[in-house]
Amino acid sequence: MKTTIYIEGGGKTKQLHSELRHGFKTLFEKAGFSDKLPKVVACGSRNDAFGDFKTAFKKKKEDDIVLLLVDSEELISCSSKWEHVKNRDSWNKPLNASEKNIFFMVICMESWFLADKDGLKKFFGTGFDVVKLPQTVSLESVDKSTLYDGLKKATKNTSKGEYGKGQHSFKILTYLDAHKVENHGEYSKEFFAYLRNEL
Repeated sequence: MKTTIYIEGGGKTKQLHSELRHGFKTLFEKAGFSDKLPKVVACGSRNDAFGDFKTAFKKKKEDDIVLLLVDSEELISCSSKWEHVKNRDSWNKPLNASEKNIFFMVICMESWFLADKDGLKKFFGTGFDVVKLPQTVSLESVDKSTLYDGLKKATKNTSKGEYGKGQHSFKILTYLDAHKVENHGEYSKEFFAYLRNEL
């Protein structure tokens, strides 16, 4: 059995694709999957990720597990993840796919950073202002503009400079406590629980 996760992100450069794979590999190792790491595929845009997932899902062997991991982009107002991407992106669920084939980084991958502010501080170092980050218990309810605004304000006086998605995001993954990320919210718990059950 082979598990492959098609992940949104990494743009179009080999360097960013490599950083994404390394970032998620490190996170999965910290989560306890060292001996059974899933294969991570960096896909670039969300539409490219869906396209790559659809192709792989159609061609997979019976015992293979093929997953799609994308940002929800918006707060989720329906119970079905496939319904959410149908409404938002006009994506049609592939034949025989289920809710166990698609998972969300709610609202985007950066929302996972809020689960481990100590890891963020360790990455950015001196000048990092943690109080500028969104202060809420419900991390999956933080909208995108509030999240990015908080990250930029919290990091603007650090030696690494103001937060930049391509410049920093996947490197930050390697600094995070995977168990804090796992307990970030409903959707992250669902994703990691699935991996724990299936890997």
